[in-house]
Amino acid sequence: MELAKRFFLVFIICFFLPSLVLAQNDRFRIGDIRVEGLQRVSAGSVFAALPLNVGDVVSTTELQDVTRALFRTGYFDDIQLKREEDVLIIVVEERPSVASISIDGNKAIETEQLLEAMENAGLSEGLIFRRAVLEGMSVELQRQYVAQGRYDATVETDVQELPQNRVAVDITVDEGKVAAIKHINIVGNSVFETDELLDLFELETTGFMSWMNNKDKYAKEKLEGDIERLESYYLDRGYLRFNVDSTQVSLSPDKKSIYVTINISEGEVYKVGKIEMAGDLIVPEENYRRLILLREDNDFSQVLMTTTTQRITQRLGNEGYTFAEVKEITDIDDENHTVDITFYVDPQERTYVRRINFRGNTKTADEVLRREMRQMEGAPASSYKIEQSKVRLQRLGYFASVDMETVEVPGTGDQIDLEYTVEEQPSGSIGASIGFSQDSGIILGANVQQDNFLGTGKRVGFNISTSSYRDAVSFNYLDPYYTADGVSRGFKVFYVARDLDEVNVSSYSVDSLGFDLTFGYPLSEIEQISFGLGYAHDEIETGIAPAQEIASTPAGTTLDQYVNTSDYEDCVTTDTTTSANCTNIAGGNPAGNGTNYNLYNEGLVQTPIPPSAETNNPDGFVDKYGNKYDNFSLSTTWRKSTLNRGRLATRGHSQRVTGEFTVPASDLEFWKLHYRGQYFQPLSKNFTLRLRTRLGYGAGYGDLEELPFYEHFYAGGFGSVRGFKRNTLGPRSTPAQGYFTLPGVVSGGSAAFPVYLCEDNNTGTCQKLATSTLDDPSGDPFGGDILIEGSMEFIFPMPFVKDQRSMQPAIFVDAGNVFDTDCGASQLNCTNIDFSELRYSLGIGLTWITGFGPLTFSLAKPFNDNQYDETETFQFSLGQMF
Repeated sequence: MELAKRFFLVFIICFFLPSLVLAQNDRFRIGDIRVEGLQRVSAGSVFAALPLNVGDVVSTTELQDVTRALFRTGYFDDIQLKREEDVLIIVVEERPSVASISIDGNKAIETEQLLEAMENAGLSEGLIFRRAVLEGMSVELQRQYVAQGRYDATVETDVQELPQNRVAVDITVDEGKVAAIKHINIVGNSVFETDELLDLFELETTGFMSWMNNKDKYAKEKLEGDIERLESYYLDRGYLRFNVDSTQVSLSPDKKSIYVTINISEGEVYKVGKIEMAGDLIVPEENYRRLILLREDNDFSQVLMTTTTQRITQRLGNEGYTFAEVKEITDIDDENHTVDITFYVDPQERTYVRRINFRGNTKTADEVLRREMRQMEGAPASSYKIEQSKVRLQRLGYFASVDMETVEVPGTGDQIDLEYTVEEQPSGSIGASIGFSQDSGIILGANVQQDNFLGTGKRVGFNISTSSYRDAVSFNYLDPYYTADGVSRGFKVFYVARDLDEVNVSSYSVDSLGFDLTFGYPLSEIEQISFGLGYAHDEIETGIAPAQEIASTPAGTTLDQYVNTSDYEDCVTTDTTTSANCTNIAGGNPAGNGTNYNLYNEGLVQTPIPPSAETNNPDGFVDKYGNKYDNFSLSTTWRKSTLNRGRLATRGHSQRVTGEFTVPASDLEFWKLHYRGQYFQPLSKNFTLRLRTRLGYGAGYGDLEELPFYEHFYAGGFGSVRGFKRNTLGPRSTPAQGYFTLPGVVSGGSAAFPVYLCEDNNTGTCQKLATSTLDDPSGDPFGGDILIEGSMEFIFPMPFVKDQRSMQPAIFVDAGNVFDTDCGASQLNCTNIDFSELRYSLGIGLTWITGFGPLTFSLAKPFNDNQYDETETFQFSLGQMF
């Protein structure tokens, strides 16, 4: 044995000694280093990776470290070391660079997302190609598809060599189909039914709506979220020892079906024992007690405990303790099934705001942002005021986004800086617009409107628009901070010409010229009251057949009191042939003698009213008060809003009450009271209930016995009761009575229309025309002095649309009508307030904010309309909001 050891030692010495001597003799001092074969990699990158420098004495073993170091850079496929006297030559063969990356077949994961992930991993166009990175990305991509439930997805890669040591990377993806959930089973539940627990889950088994909501498509993240909701459900009901024992997800052999089994242990219900406060409380304990939602001897609830912690933390933050920590300490008694809870308060140091900085406001002046701040510099930091300042910036409408960050001041433990970062967005417009509405026809407009004029926060605008019923020109100005404490001042100059006959209202037009001056005073962060002074010159023009309530006919006077007859000539014939420039508007055989008398719109003649045709119709509004009015008005508006958005809100509420009256000595003395309110109640993350109401009442005072007819309230259409034509609900007007002469004697006959045929010799013999198209026997919509409207909407997400912020579909039930406190004796469909006369409709609607303007449409079915109501199932509008 001893002999064998000696022999082995001699062998080792003889074998390695020549190598050691050779290595010692092979050492040399590096006089220079030369790198050959570089194409894209810089020589500086190579020298930075070398573990030796010029002047070092190295051996063959140490040169091997050079090779390893260069390979670790990942830049080279091959490295050779050579020596020419004292020059070390490094010959490299670079790995190819990536010339292009193409991805095909992916839909569930966007190409941009994949390219960004590869770039972060070191694989992108222009970089050195690394096959290991590509293979790793392929495996990770496949894993991502498996996590989405796409078990049959495949990912194939192909690397094509190109000239100049480049490669093209092609990735072909076959995403396959998401495996559908066939069954979800919960094992171990006895307190709650399985169906009740499954209602908590986002995942569902395949059902009728699965093709639209995809809730039967398995995803690991969704299942984890469902398990968290299941745990919270039990913990919020006192099952403190609830546990999910295991979860099994099995896949069918064809990889198309998923079976999920969740095993749970419910445990017992635990009651709340003692509730204590501990730590440095800062404020009196009773202040915290008011914030605690849990009650002793009640069932334990995790959500109430967590919410209590948040409320206490918020309370400390409002006192300036921005970094306060509140911990829940539970002492569980498993024998008595009770739990004692201690809220431990660690306020840390009180924090002060040293400086408030703004970033990103390239156009808006700092002053405009700073005046919205409720947190002041140098004051204790208040979590509420800091957040409220952010909300106020968001509500300005000048910024696409507002972010806030608290930054600790270096070297201090009690100071922070607030960094508000905003992203400017267009707050004005210059240009022309075009829209279309069923009610108004084509709407043309031009405007210069700037809500943030020159970055000052002032609102300046000039608008001009025209449609089939409304022409308008206006200039407006508003300074929201006329005074430093938030008093606003604004004015508006306007001219509006409206032809109400074009929007389903009685035949008349109103031209208005005037101005408004308003002052607004903030009452709180969400409330404001404003006062206004206005002047308007209104001029009424009646149509060819005005309603009796507007102008009475007949009244024992000549026809030209109501229509301009100076250009009319007698075009009446006794046959169906019309003379030049005459259009038939009425005809019939009143005498029953076979002769048809035809009346044309130029057949009106200026003739005295025959005494036999005179009636006792009461005077109309124009008869009593004329058709030109100069009115000065005062108004007060109170508004309150907590809406989360200016458009398409989904949370919060808003209310507005407006009172307006014309001052004594105006031509018309009247007053109006108007209320609008809406409330959004989120039902879940994606569903919201909206309640809306609109109420109005008006009356005359002094010498005016009624609300002027052109100030009436109307109902029906968008923003009112959908499914009915715009402005058509409620009282109808009394049709006009007209007088026309016909040659010859007319006798006999009867008519349901109040259009008279009279002799041209003024003998006093008159007969009513048997048929006529002059007017509707039921009259036109006339509005009233009382408005009642309400609506309930169920807002839901638009299917297949990723960005829901610009679209809002809803299922709705509308109700409403217009009433009048002084109905005329001959007015149809006119009543005082009677809730049984409310009209209802059911339908679905959509509002879409497009690049051309807001698009709104509805499909509604009225279900208690009467013979006088005018319905319209489909309604739409482009270019204006309702």
